[in-house]
Amino acid sequence: MVIALMAATLLVAGCGRDGSDTGSEEGGGGGGTTAAASASADFGDLSDVCQSGSPKGAPAQGVTDSQIQVGVFSDVGFTKNSEFVDAAKVFTSWCNELGGINGRELVANTRDSKLMEVRQQMIAACREDFALVGGGAALDGLGVKERLNCTLPSFPAQIAQAQSAGAELEIAADPSLTVGYDPYYGFRSWLLNEAYPDSKGAVGIINGDSPVTKVLGEQAVESTTAAGGTFVYNDLYPAMGVSDWTPYAQAMKSKGVKGLIYYGDFKQLAKLESVLTSIDYKLDWIDTNNNAYGGQFIELAGTSAAEQNNYLDLGGNAPITSDVPAMEQLNELWEKYSPDTEMTLPAIRAFSSWLLFAKSAAACGDDLTRACLVEKAKSETAWTAGGLHAPNNMLAPVPPNGCFNVEKSTADGWESVDIGATDGEFYRCAQPYKYTKDYGTPLTLADVGKSMSDVK
Repeated sequence: MVIALMAATLLVAGCGRDGSDTGSEEGGGGGGTTAAASASADFGDLSDVCQSGSPKGAPAQGVTDSQIQVGVFSDVGFTKNSEFVDAAKVFTSWCNELGGINGRELVANTRDSKLMEVRQQMIAACREDFALVGGGAALDGLGVKERLNCTLPSFPAQIAQAQSAGAELEIAADPSLTVGYDPYYGFRSWLLNEAYPDSKGAVGIINGDSPVTKVLGEQAVESTTAAGGTFVYNDLYPAMGVSDWTPYAQAMKSKGVKGLIYYGDFKQLAKLESVLTSIDYKLDWIDTNNNAYGGQFIELAGTSAAEQNNYLDLGGNAPITSDVPAMEQLNELWEKYSPDTEMTLPAIRAFSSWLLFAKSAAACGDDLTRACLVEKAKSETAWTAGGLHAPNNMLAPVPPNGCFNVEKSTADGWESVDIGATDGEFYRCAQPYKYTKDYGTPLTLADVGKSMSDVK
């Protein structure tokens, strides 16, 4: 039972990639706070992100006159996927070369939750860290109560569970999940009503058999039906994976599925697509989910990367290969500070979180407290991380912006699809869909007997 749960939650949080060097437990400290003349403190349209200074005092836990201790959650010990650790290394190395935050060096403490140790790592973070930045865990909901009890602000890169999404003292710079709303409604509406209208009456869904992924499936069915889709196929597969996908592929073919929503490990999707291709069955579209964004899925899918119509939604984030100035700069920083690792969509979201944290912390000056940090972060009502993604409102994150942009797989990699961007250079925004069912409620400070007056 435990093994099945572990495998299933792995599918939810997008931990399918293999990482390379996972780094040490104390990662991303950088090389001191002496600003490097060759480095620019600007990022995209943000100016003076990091800066030198001569701060005095220790105004909050994790803050001294020389350092700021920040926690980075990751399941790296279980998944071997180092994307959040890598993002922390890139940002802190760059920022510390520029002088840190008003002269305080950023020290990123990897909080390796190893999938099942979220609560233990949150307790450790509560003892040492000033805030959590740029991380994520598949079972992130397990640590929210402890985080609120110790009034620890969180700037997550990825949110997996409803208990965490929108919880108080959480400031999601580029949210992957917003409580009560479907983040993929605009994308799937485009698939059904614009790209492939003939598929509306023959939609299928398949996901891993676990309580967590079943919720994702229920949400997808509700919102896709609201967008005009009719489901003819709804199935689960064993969370540990499938040795022979032929029965599933044959069932999809016999039901006449034209559009398929997939939730799970993209390695398993690649196997399914291989069978679909071998039985000469091509769907109008397959929603791979954006965990498949990267070269590894293309390699695993082989000929199916071009023969099947694979699509994913980047949620208003600039494609990695785009000429968006902020993305070009991020690619340069990645090549400089973490050249042997792959930049992923969660890593891009992590970098947005780091930028928001740094800008907010710098605005507090020498008297850096958690209350000030949260106040400054929430003052950002159109946060784009210097142009990395569509604007997000930190003061009023609900409802979400509903923005989407689409990538399609080819034999050579993921390529952007022309969706008629009307709201930004590379994205469109749609009215977000609000679920009619209750899929969970985030925790508040009041739930643990606290209030903002306790945040110091």
